[in-house]
Amino acid sequence: MKHITVALVTLVIIGAMIYTASQGGAYHGGEAGNVIDDIQEQTAAATPNVPAATDDREIEQEKLKALRDKAGNVGKFNVSHNYKSKCASCHGMNGEGIIGPKLFGLEADAVYAKLLEYKSGRKENLIMKGLLLKLDETALREYADEIGTFKERAAALQE
Repeated sequence: MKHITVALVTLVIIGAMIYTASQGGAYHGGEAGNVIDDIQEQTAAATPNVPAATDDREIEQEKLKALRDKAGNVGKFNVSHNYKSKCASCHGMNGEGIIGPKLFGLEADAVYAKLLEYKSGRKENLIMKGLLLKLDETALREYADEIGTFKERAAALQE
């Protein structure tokens, strides 16, 4: 009986591995794996007069430059200690999203409404509820107001 159970569990695990591999997310980085490509597209859109790269080496150099530019801007993007300690690990230092959804570009009132929904349990997310449970509405408003300014602050860095 023990051998049959182990064999069934092994088959289930192998089946899950095959399914995951066929979806491509785990081995190719999923959405997070496209960060460099996204940065390159944003850089190309911001500088339309730059000719496209012609060989692989130039393409790789452009990708590295885009990644360095992105890292440099994130380093200059100052956020509060509270945002760093509670939000940045999932949503990123500039709200671009890592494992949590993108916050960049959201209006403060919309963020505040979502925070209230997470805190009350109307919107289910155990991590968010746990982080927000002991915060009062004033603190939630401060987070929302800070997040609501990300787009303008990022634009100021570009100038």
